[in-house]
Amino acid sequence: MLVPAIVYVLINAGDRVALNGWAIPAATDIAFALGVLALAGKRVPSSLKIFLLALAIMDDLGAIVIIALFYSGDLATSSLILAAFCLLALVLLNRLKVMQITPYMWVGALLWIFVLKSGVHATLAGVALALAIPLRNPREPDNSPLEYLEHELHTWVSFLILPVFAFANAGVPFAGMSIGDLFHAVPLGIMLGLVVGKLVGVYGFSVGAIKMGLAQMPEGATNRHLFGVAALCGIGFTMSLFIGGLAFEHTGGDAETYLLSHRLGILAGSLIAGVLGYLVLRLAPPVDTAQAVTAKPDLKAPGSAPNQVTQS
Repeated sequence: MLVPAIVYVLINAGDRVALNGWAIPAATDIAFALGVLALAGKRVPSSLKIFLLALAIMDDLGAIVIIALFYSGDLATSSLILAAFCLLALVLLNRLKVMQITPYMWVGALLWIFVLKSGVHATLAGVALALAIPLRNPREPDNSPLEYLEHELHTWVSFLILPVFAFANAGVPFAGMSIGDLFHAVPLGIMLGLVVGKLVGVYGFSVGAIKMGLAQMPEGATNRHLFGVAALCGIGFTMSLFIGGLAFEHTGGDAETYLLSHRLGILAGSLIAGVLGYLVLRLAPPVDTAQAVTAKPDLKAPGSAPNQVTQS
């Protein structure tokens, strides 16, 4: 998240208003990134899908923290205190092993209201609520309250909330625009932050961690696979649009100009990152081929087929 923000700041260093959007290219869109990854099919090992999902989730959580810290209004102490009591109530419900969803929802609704009124962005309330809902039910191990809630919300989020959000925020009037508009400081900073910054940040830090022994290459993956997934992390769409709206909604008379230009940069950068990541992964060898190159011969019983290992 740091490298894309630095790229944006370097390009927009002379514009104080534009600098408000420094966090726009820092986020990754989970749904679109995983959707493009799925198009690569069997050329991507399952371990990389888990890597991208985990990275994108932590990325979005980081973006929510950034929103709470840097894009919130004046703080209201009384509302913050009431929100703290709601958080305490959620923790008590969890520690008392309350497995019904309803009490969490009522307290969560109050938490959202108090956080909204406090001046801190209300998205943080959703994260806190999710952390409090139990994942495991000791009395019924097969019935997870958190997984149940996730399952119930999935259809609404996928087919109503996300599409409405995307359509409401992605509208860019192309009348009178040209390719040259992409090279203005704000859209250029966002575009390069998403395409170059995310690629350098994710791939560079991942390879560095592997070489220093702090992490291992995902099973069955190669550097090319990791490079392609790092490129896909540049798909910023929904969360980037959200941050951009917060960054430029109170910029005075130039608000509309900044809002249009940042959307243009997000759409162009996300499209380029998605196509680049897809092409890199599509041209990578199938997973079986990549594994066969590094696979150690498996000792078989006498009489087994000599090409058994390669076929597997």
